[in-house]
Amino acid sequence: MRRQQLDIQLKTPEQIDKMRAAGLVVAAALERMRAAVAPGVTTADLDAIAESVIREAGAVPSFKGYHGFPASICSSVNEQVVHAIPSPQQVLRDGDLISIDCGAVLDGWHGDAAITVGVGEVRPELLRMAEVAEDAMWAGIAAAARGAASGKGRLTDISYAVECAVRKGGRYGIVDGYGGHGIGTEMHQDPHVLNHGRPGRGPRLVSGMALAIEPMITMGSPRTVELSDGWTVITRDRSIAVHVEHSMALLDDGVWVLTAPDGGRARLGDLVSARQPAGSQQA
Repeated sequence: MRRQQLDIQLKTPEQIDKMRAAGLVVAAALERMRAAVAPGVTTADLDAIAESVIREAGAVPSFKGYHGFPASICSSVNEQVVHAIPSPQQVLRDGDLISIDCGAVLDGWHGDAAITVGVGEVRPELLRMAEVAEDAMWAGIAAAARGAASGKGRLTDISYAVECAVRKGGRYGIVDGYGGHGIGTEMHQDPHVLNHGRPGRGPRLVSGMALAIEPMITMGSPRTVELSDGWTVITRDRSIAVHVEHSMALLDDGVWVLTAPDGGRARLGDLVSARQPAGSQQA
């Protein structure tokens, strides 16, 4: 079942169950990598961990081979915003900030999430920026849940909530051009979800919609440059950037954060659906 104009794939509850299973694989891989982040570890080491966790779960890394991408994660360090390719030459150092983006496909359905992790002793202002991005992501998810529940929510209500949370948190750049997306039988689907904008625009937020919400913010300019490898995106002014992401689905009675082990309950409370998709875990 698809909405007209934008090709938005609406999922049944049974399909959301399958997306939840894929999301939990991604969550497990990210937690293993979070625990492994330390000075001296390479981004290639983290990539190997992700691929091992994903394949042991019977899933496939959704990034590997995607338009020729050569790895199972994107590992973006410091001024790298997104899509950085893991490398044995990229050695993490004390004080670095790394954003790890990971995806898996299980039984034909995708999960996609990202975390930002400090390496060793990190400057407090950088950790604060990561916290602001995290809060903004949850604000966007909450706006989606409330909008669907009211029957009046529109896609850009999410964008507006993310932007407001970032602006409230401090003077950060909201990265131009990049944002979240629909997710389901493909990793990237309609609609594109910007991290800024006026509310009340775009398609209605309805049950069955699954979206990846992913703020990307910087300590400086929001403008970016793509490097010659055709993938790595860095800040134009070389300021530090962070990126976080969760995949979520709207159900008749609330939202499920498919890539959060508790389904989002710790951050969203009663906005989370009472329905328990297969394989989910309570906090």
